[in-house]
Amino acid sequence: MTRPVRSCCTEYATLSRRGLFRGAALVGATSMFGSAVVTAAAAAPTEAPSVLVVLSLRGAADGLSLVVPHADPVYYTARPGIAVPAERLLAKDGTFGLHPELAPLLPLWRSGRLAAVHGTGLPAPNRSHFSAMEEVEDADPGSSVRRGWLNRLIGADGHDSPLQGFSLGGGVLPTSLYGEDPAMSASDVSSVGIAGDDEWDPQDLRRRSLHTLWDGNRGPLGRAMRSMFAAVDAFAPVQETADHRDRYPQGDLGAALAAAARVVRGNVGVSVITVDHGDWDMHSDLGTLEWGGLRSNAAELARAVAAFFDDLGDQASKVTLVALSEFGRRVAENASYGLDHGYGNVMFLAGAGVRGGRYYGTMPRLTGDEDSDVPVTTDYRSVLAEVVTSRFGVSRAAVFPGFQPESVGVMTALPG
Repeated sequence: MTRPVRSCCTEYATLSRRGLFRGAALVGATSMFGSAVVTAAAAAPTEAPSVLVVLSLRGAADGLSLVVPHADPVYYTARPGIAVPAERLLAKDGTFGLHPELAPLLPLWRSGRLAAVHGTGLPAPNRSHFSAMEEVEDADPGSSVRRGWLNRLIGADGHDSPLQGFSLGGGVLPTSLYGEDPAMSASDVSSVGIAGDDEWDPQDLRRRSLHTLWDGNRGPLGRAMRSMFAAVDAFAPVQETADHRDRYPQGDLGAALAAAARVVRGNVGVSVITVDHGDWDMHSDLGTLEWGGLRSNAAELARAVAAFFDDLGDQASKVTLVALSEFGRRVAENASYGLDHGYGNVMFLAGAGVRGGRYYGTMPRLTGDEDSDVPVTTDYRSVLAEVVTSRFGVSRAAVFPGFQPESVGVMTALPG
């Protein structure tokens, strides 16, 4: 089989530029130091009893390749060139099986700490990457208030520290963390600091001069500077933790999850961490078990998540990871051995509180014409609502206003 040339859709390719525009819009509400962003609020970190890591698979991952509905013959007739053979699937039950490249996650699955929920997604189809990402991360359709669901979550716990919500990767807050409650964003652990505050700045002269300039200022910038000083100092234990980056696969995801593990092990009060992984936008060259973008992405995802939970050590018992994508892909492959934008998808949950080792959600019989979608049978907010209530004891109404979730059963309640 000749490998097609892979291309990505124009909209997704321009997201990084749009992200810069969104970051520019935040300047009035945040203060930036180096590559870290701190919202204006006082820092008062306390150890978080539960930590949620939200891993966004950017670009619309194909859930039918990651968790294959092998019992449905339409899956194989609709994908003659890219279907995963049933005999190669892992952790098979009578309906589903995992892609072979997810093998590093089998210890989590077999120990009951990894689950998959199929047929999840938005309440109505949205095939625009940018718009769907915003809709998923805002999770409050119809509201005129620009505030993400994770910002509502950290605001509901009564704390007021910018360390409670932390975005790792691009240095710009995702929509899920944007809002009135303080949060931080940084490209990595080492970037949290004051620009120029290094070995070339003897006796902390830069820091002292900044204190002199801003400590007496009672305006918004003065408050932001004091918050920055407090947050940087409180974050120091994270920077002193061991960096186990060499245990992770090469690539951005391994680097981000290695940093996330350090944040958790640092015990500085972070309760929510966001991480991005892309590009999953495979209109062509999705590939087979021997080649293609899906194979390499799935392998990187599995190895990085497995390394992350190993790296957490005795902190693993408080960490729950949720992996989701903005939407899924069509049932039938296209002429380029890829898949076009679709609707329903799969969500993965791993770690603390997860009723793992099984598949959740329902999937009606697929149809195989070129415009057929995976149907959404479970609103993605129902899954997230179980995480919010079971791990944080927070009212789902505070995080997902006006939403009435259905029972999924994928999470257990906190003990006591």
